[in-house]
Amino acid sequence: MDETSDEPPTSAVLLDNCHFSQVVFNNVEKFYVPGGDVTCYYTLTQNIVPRGKDWVGIFRVGWKTTREYYTFMWAPLPSGNPSDTAVQQQIQFKAYYLPKDDEYYQFCYIDQDGVVRGASVPFQFRAETEDDILVVTTQGKVEEIELQNKNLLKENEELKASCASLQKENVDLQEELNKTQELQNSLESLRSYTEKLELELSSLKKEKKHVKELDDCREAELRQLKEQIQNVTSDKERLETRLKTALAHMDQLQSQVLNYEKEVESLSQTDHDKTEQLESLKEENRQLRMTRTQQKEQNKELEHCMEYLKGMEAKLSLCLSHCLQNEQQQNRDLMKELEEQKRLFQILQAKKNEADEENQKLREENDRLLRHLSQTREVSSFSVVSQARAPIPAPPVGGLLFGNPYCVAGANLGAGAADIASIRKCPMCDEVFPEVIETSQYEAHVQSHLLECPVCSETFEKSNKQVFDDHIFCHGLE
Repeated sequence: MDETSDEPPTSAVLLDNCHFSQVVFNNVEKFYVPGGDVTCYYTLTQNIVPRGKDWVGIFRVGWKTTREYYTFMWAPLPSGNPSDTAVQQQIQFKAYYLPKDDEYYQFCYIDQDGVVRGASVPFQFRAETEDDILVVTTQGKVEEIELQNKNLLKENEELKASCASLQKENVDLQEELNKTQELQNSLESLRSYTEKLELELSSLKKEKKHVKELDDCREAELRQLKEQIQNVTSDKERLETRLKTALAHMDQLQSQVLNYEKEVESLSQTDHDKTEQLESLKEENRQLRMTRTQQKEQNKELEHCMEYLKGMEAKLSLCLSHCLQNEQQQNRDLMKELEEQKRLFQILQAKKNEADEENQKLREENDRLLRHLSQTREVSSFSVVSQARAPIPAPPVGGLLFGNPYCVAGANLGAGAADIASIRKCPMCDEVFPEVIETSQYEAHVQSHLLECPVCSETFEKSNKQVFDDHIFCHGLE
């Protein structure tokens, strides 16, 4: 392989995208003897421009990309000026870098873009068969070799035909390219001429539009001048009126100036008075400073008083410690009383449970009476009117027209209230009050649970709002 630090430019371009006809390899042997140098001859056609990074590589037959080279050599540039004719070149591969097996290989010319520009026919690295050497082989081996040789000859003929067709296509394409270039040049010239004509046409249109705009502007200016003459005439009349107004205003300003002069004289007199006030304020400031000095002396006396109060505070702290001990003793006594109150509370709780059972019975009785009252309301309107016209005896105090269905409940509630009042327990919410609470607070709490009839002063629980409404309704029937 070439002893250089530079790697050849390669690519992953497939064989279909290569141009094998631009470089033609000449005098390629079928066999090259191993251990000897190999000289490669090739021709650069006029369709390729050699560059400094072009190279010639030896590839094993069946390669897919230019990265699969076995060894390579940099292709020398042709000597002399480049011309349109084909150039013969040669390059020598050293024996040390050549393959040692008997596989089929071929030369390939790669440009500096990594694109294949030419390929040779396959060859092998092995010694040629001598006539005086007897080679013993089987008939199958011979037939296989002959078949391979036929295939190789066929591939060689196909490659030569493909090379010739590619060269012909290349010439045709070159001619078409030249014709296309000429057409392109003529098209470019036509385009430039067309663009010039379009520019001239657009400039003429702009000039025409500009002339038309100038005519419109002149007409507009003429109209504006006429309007300005009219405006100037009206402005002249308006200015004359304003001049008269300004003269009258000037007379008023002169009279105001006289008034301002009089005001200045009065202000100067006021300034003199303020100067005298400033002198008096200075005198007051001096007196305030004296007062401040006296206050400092009083502050010193207050500091002495504070020291005396601190001493008194220490004495009071001693007294408070003695009082705290006394309060602790009182707290112990109160704890004993609290235990006694807890025992009494348990007794009251048992009584409360009994009262709850009685209240449940009273609620059941109230529900029964409410159902009876609803049945009474279903009496026909004629009966109600006849009863309203009949003489109605005056109900007893606290009673109702049809009798008070809750008198028993009220009596029981009264008895319960009297009983609970003695133990300070609310008959409505079962809240227990200590004996230290005043009677007025306890009565106000109980009263918050009741509704009082404005006619007969009878009380009802707020939870029985429907009963209270029925009671008021009964008074309305009287």
